[in-house]
Amino acid sequence: MKGKWFGGGAALVFVAAAVLLFTGIGSGSAKEEKKNSMRIGVLLYRGDDTFIGTLRLSLEERAKEYEKETGIKVTLDVMDAKGSQNTQNNQVERLIGLECDALCVNMVDRSAASGVIDKAMAADIPIVFFNREPVEEDMNRWEKLYYVGADAKESAVLQGQILVDAYKKNPESLDRNGDKTVRYVLLEGESSHQDSLIRTEWSIQTLKDGGVPLEKLTGGIANWERSQASALMDQWLKEYGEQIELVICNNDDMALGAIDAIERNGYLIQTIKVVGIDGTPVGQEALKAGKLFGTVESDRIQYAGAIFDLAAGLSMGEKTDAPKYYWSSQKPLTNGRELLEN
Repeated sequence: MKGKWFGGGAALVFVAAAVLLFTGIGSGSAKEEKKNSMRIGVLLYRGDDTFIGTLRLSLEERAKEYEKETGIKVTLDVMDAKGSQNTQNNQVERLIGLECDALCVNMVDRSAASGVIDKAMAADIPIVFFNREPVEEDMNRWEKLYYVGADAKESAVLQGQILVDAYKKNPESLDRNGDKTVRYVLLEGESSHQDSLIRTEWSIQTLKDGGVPLEKLTGGIANWERSQASALMDQWLKEYGEQIELVICNNDDMALGAIDAIERNGYLIQTIKVVGIDGTPVGQEALKAGKLFGTVESDRIQYAGAIFDLAAGLSMGEKTDAPKYYWSSQKPLTNGRELLEN
């Protein structure tokens, strides 16, 4: 499975586990005085976010593998901002004070990246941003800034295609009452998060392009959270009831919140189709149980491997040809099985 590097107008295929974009790594060359340890700071916007939590575990696993492969000691300092940008700013200062060799930053507020960059530039500490992409102007400020993520448009198109394929195979799988209109509600992530905006736009556009007749009943922002999504879905079920045929969600946690509300209100989950994005372990369990109709899995091992391998190479002072952006591969899933080839 391959991810994609983009930069400088060209695309370079990159396999995270190979770590071949740094001179001296895996090539047999060595410096006269090579470091035998590194310290990497990992800053999370919220540690209780399910997808971010799985990325953290994969990062820690990759660090252990790297130690075994190279004999180089790795210290990961992981800090949770708990949704506060001020807290994260203080954590950046603390990690700089600990003399980290590189920072891996999951911004609380992507528009606040400039302040983090200022601090890192002053200390000459490279940054690998992930999951929350800083604006282009900030990314272009320094050559030691990188971003790793899952392409939001690709996620949304794959999510929409799951539904298009289902409708083409059997319209009544989505159009429960057979009136040639699929009535849906929409659960969105944060209003300021680029992935939320793009996922919403392209999921719906893919459905329209695929010929699925749609009517939006309502929508709301649940900030990626299961509990908030559940509360919104409770309200919508009271207002619209059996009119709701489809729930489109920007991530799996919100999809699971919708499922919680559907079951709590006495509806058969099979009668209201729910789709998410992320392919989290708990989301895939819901798929296998027949509760979640579909999701889009981001390869977390590859994703975390790209973050760590890039940060490790920078920490060791290796020269790199890696462009600024890396996109992890994704695949659509339904009922726990891959629906389409990536």
